[in-house]
Amino acid sequence: MTIHRFFINGLYLVLDINSGALHVVDEIAYKALALFNGANDDEVINELSGEFGVTAVREVLDDLNELKDQGTLFAPEVTTPITFRDKPLVKSLCLHVAHDCNLRCGYCFAGTGDFGHDRSLMPKQVAEQAVDFIIDNSGGRKNCELDFFGGEPLLNMETVRHTVSYVRKREAETGKVFKLTLTTNVALLTDNIIEYLNSENISVVLSLDGRREVHDAMRPYADGSGSFDKVVARAKKLVASRQGENYYMRGTFTAHNLDFANDVVAMTDMGFKRLSVEPVVAKDEEYALKEEHLPVLFKEYETLAQEYLARWRAGKGFDFFHFNINLDNGPCVAKRLSGCGAGHEYFAVTPDGDLYPCHQFVGRDEYLLGNVVEGIKKPHMPEKFRQTHVLNKDECRECWARFYCSGGCHANAQLFNGTIDKPYKIGCELQKKRLECALMIQACLTMDGGRK
Repeated sequence: MTIHRFFINGLYLVLDINSGALHVVDEIAYKALALFNGANDDEVINELSGEFGVTAVREVLDDLNELKDQGTLFAPEVTTPITFRDKPLVKSLCLHVAHDCNLRCGYCFAGTGDFGHDRSLMPKQVAEQAVDFIIDNSGGRKNCELDFFGGEPLLNMETVRHTVSYVRKREAETGKVFKLTLTTNVALLTDNIIEYLNSENISVVLSLDGRREVHDAMRPYADGSGSFDKVVARAKKLVASRQGENYYMRGTFTAHNLDFANDVVAMTDMGFKRLSVEPVVAKDEEYALKEEHLPVLFKEYETLAQEYLARWRAGKGFDFFHFNINLDNGPCVAKRLSGCGAGHEYFAVTPDGDLYPCHQFVGRDEYLLGNVVEGIKKPHMPEKFRQTHVLNKDECRECWARFYCSGGCHANAQLFNGTIDKPYKIGCELQKKRLECALMIQACLTMDGGRK
């Protein structure tokens, strides 16, 4: 498969998969591309001339052949880049500074914070060892990333503060530059913590599920009371303190709020303009998403895309993570093939210093890779993750979205299929719909002359 055709929001769109070029076409070209393979003009003319006339079909074919000659239609297949044959460099660590949490979210993949083990906090020494691990294994790479994660990392601000100080010291010694992020449920934010995060230029990922009734149903305190009011108030204070920059508000939707577009709009109307709302990943729970929900969810993404577009055109736009696609200069080829780099460029570190392929694999003991002191003890496993990219997965090789989703989430694939080689089907279908919506939005905004 080298092109993907789709009709959405009144537009006929054609994506050239290998070049990434997106074409807005008319009905004749759209139908022609159901037949045209770059070398069968006569067949297309014979098939479509009765409906559109020989002259019109010939003109369309001339245009399509010109695009082919320019390399933006039927572009050559992408092969595995040399990058994948070199030794990988560690780029990013997720520090689990707290395997504990003040909330009891119903869908928590971390088992309400303990990841299936004991509740614990990361000692300062382990955090230092993690910083040294990424420095020692990042080679000549200058830019590195650390995410303070949990559970709830604000339960262990002492270690967070110590780690940041240690990072600054090691930056000065090594010339490395660290991007720091903290992921929080917001409920423990104080003015003092906000001031500290701002002073250290730490990006934040905040958690809110949208409307009050949706949020409180799945994100209560341990005593069952809702967290919505406190989360919204404190999140607004943090966002205002940094002029609406350097944050993302992340939510989760479940089978209980299939109308999740309303939650995105609700958060936008609260003043949050940098949003990511993700489908829950669960197997047998009553809130799990099922294949029967897909038609409703597809329609919901289209509804959200239309609202997104309308707000940008009105000068009141917001960012929605899954609609952010760069048609001109997307990610490098290696990232398009392998995505986040989990298991070979990105690792999660537990409070004890154990290394896992990513934060979602923590607690799955068969994926324990080593520790920050001794390093990787199972080198075959990072190599397995490294080679499990879209060109090596049977289902991904034939999928039109492969260079945008990069094969999907390894942890979700393993959870549902027992292997990272076979992608999670519902996740794939939702990703493809999001991509179609995102591509449509970019086409419309480009035709409008860009975002206002």
